[in-house]
Amino acid sequence: MEIKDLKPALIWQCFDEITKVPRPSCHEEQIREFLLDFAKKHGVEVATDACGNVVMRKPATKGHENAPTVVLQSHMDMVCEKNGHIEHDFMKDPIQTYIDGDWVKAKGTTLGADNGIGMAAAMAVMIDPDLEHGPVEALFTINEEIGLEGAQNLGKDMIKGTMLLNLDSEDDGEIFVGCAGGIDTTAIFSYNRSLAPENFIFMKVKVSGLLGGHSGSDINAGRANANKVIARFIWECSQRWDIEVSEFDGGNLRNAIAREAHAVFGVHSDHEKEVVRHLNKYTQEIINEYKAVEPSIKLEVEKVEKPEYCIDSATSLRLVRALYSAPHGVYSMSADLEGLVETSTNLAAVKMIEDNKIKVTTSQRSSVESRKNDIAGQVEAHFQLAGAEVSHSDGYPGWAPNMESPIMKISAEAYEELFGVKPAIKAIHAGLECGLFLSKYPNLDMVSFGPTMTGVHSPDEQLLIPTVDKFWKHLCRVLEKVAKL
Repeated sequence: MEIKDLKPALIWQCFDEITKVPRPSCHEEQIREFLLDFAKKHGVEVATDACGNVVMRKPATKGHENAPTVVLQSHMDMVCEKNGHIEHDFMKDPIQTYIDGDWVKAKGTTLGADNGIGMAAAMAVMIDPDLEHGPVEALFTINEEIGLEGAQNLGKDMIKGTMLLNLDSEDDGEIFVGCAGGIDTTAIFSYNRSLAPENFIFMKVKVSGLLGGHSGSDINAGRANANKVIARFIWECSQRWDIEVSEFDGGNLRNAIAREAHAVFGVHSDHEKEVVRHLNKYTQEIINEYKAVEPSIKLEVEKVEKPEYCIDSATSLRLVRALYSAPHGVYSMSADLEGLVETSTNLAAVKMIEDNKIKVTTSQRSSVESRKNDIAGQVEAHFQLAGAEVSHSDGYPGWAPNMESPIMKISAEAYEELFGVKPAIKAIHAGLECGLFLSKYPNLDMVSFGPTMTGVHSPDEQLLIPTVDKFWKHLCRVLEKVAKL
């Protein structure tokens, strides 16, 4: 069976089509054309704005023309992560989906259910002839995964609705009414190239097999960060022997916990066996530390050809020390909502770039604006002490919960009517676009919900099939209830 054969047919068929269209962040041209063609094919009103967001509009079913207009919101782009051995070009290759029991998965890559299943639900509403509803708008935004750029630059009058359903959550039975704000902090190390010492041998140490995951929703899971694992090992080596670093590469995306990293470093040839013995000891320590959360962690070392040049020794040590000691993980928990991470930071990626520079990307989140700025400031000060040049992104605001929200009450009632249980009302430690919509439309009433997904932002991403049916029924019931207002 293929995913297009699953039920309810309309949403799964739309999702199947979406998986065939490349849609990395900053490269949404193909998915935008797909959406425009979809609207044209089905006679749905459609518009775009200057930055590339798309909105579709469907008039109310007869008798519900005066009901509040509901915006169904999702984002076009997906996180593009793959396992190291997988050959996949996210710019042109379709996602290879398959069914494994009750789960839909992808072969060695991210699935893109974040937020493809939200897109599919909105598209299905646009073409469902039997659904009872008031006026509906479907808003598809760009570049959510790299800084909520579509929401940041949403065109004037793109949406007219007064209620918004964000379809970008990952847990069935939970309705979200708040989210964290975020900001990115980037550190740039400049280095000189120095000749590799004649009497040094060089090794490549690599960590793989980590779970990674979303830097918001998974940050409290205690998972290993590949950048930290490698930096710690090299730092320990630097405490025992003189070292030279020629390469460091780890992580990819600002909003993903680093799953893989490697470094190439050299030591005097007299210490080769000692380094290998130390790695074996270190490997066992790491496996033991993370045995409950990282069952597939793998550390490897291999001797490599001596490079012509290294990072100068002073910068090498500053870099390694900074990465080893950099803040990463949960900084504080919410005092208002039990179990909610309030503030966190993610050591996301380390990349060697042009002009003899090394770029370290981090991201900070908090549901308290001042705490967000505080943790970003701490990260800035940390890397400034290491001699790096530090800058911040513009950031985005959080979304403060409104426990008197009419759409929250409607959504909760709809879920209980359908499934006989009360949904959990929560806030999420991830960056939803809702905060930005609220800054542009202060009277917008919003909630966020979706089907169950795990492993998002990693090749372990999977979508729980039975919850998609519940998600669809819940969405339809909410629209039906609003239509009767």
